[in-house]
Amino acid sequence: MMTSSNVDAQELAKFSELAHRWWDPASEFRPLHEINPLRLAWIEELAGLEGKSVLDVGCGGGILAEAMAARAASVLGIDLATKPLGVARLHALERGVERVDYREVAVEALAAERPQSFDVVTCMEMLEHVPDPSSVVAACARLLRPGSWAFFSTLNRNPMAFVQAIVGAEYVLGLLPRGTHEYARFIRPSELARWCRDSGLVLQATRGLQYNPLTRRYRLSDDTGVNYLFACRMAA
Repeated sequence: MMTSSNVDAQELAKFSELAHRWWDPASEFRPLHEINPLRLAWIEELAGLEGKSVLDVGCGGGILAEAMAARAASVLGIDLATKPLGVARLHALERGVERVDYREVAVEALAAERPQSFDVVTCMEMLEHVPDPSSVVAACARLLRPGSWAFFSTLNRNPMAFVQAIVGAEYVLGLLPRGTHEYARFIRPSELARWCRDSGLVLQATRGLQYNPLTRRYRLSDDTGVNYLFACRMAA
């Protein structure tokens, strides 16, 4: 096991306590299950997955990693939370998923070990949970082969995001456990774009992720005011 100073022990503990519920679609992780088809389709549309070498950074219990492996990608999921990784390994074993593997390693350590090793790197719903998200972005870039793709998703930092992602999602609608997010750690698109540029990544596309409380459904949109996704390519 390799560790990193770019980690918040409280954040790891928070998700580890719920690890046994990761694959329950009616649990606290229900939003991840519901948005997974949307983000998976967007990744595949832009980068393609079949036959690709893929890294999922901050993979948690493996919801996205396993889905990408099902699209014939060879996937490595990494995280620093031991219990969710155990859940991910067990679920893949039970489902007979053969093209996915998991490691407990920091992305910065893996970048030093295996630079330019992947065709696609995903880092979804993770940047807002680490002390130095720019370090994660830079490490993701170092792991990419020239011309390959990186995908990020996170939360915008503005009053609307505070109302919807914290007050609404955590306290009113109960979509997430209270305390899941800390507003000060939300990231403006301009900040993430700067970190990407500084790391040699070229922004290709952005999408917003919106939730309709009446239909209880998510959709991708052009509104990046709250949840948003970036698709970038490493300069060739």
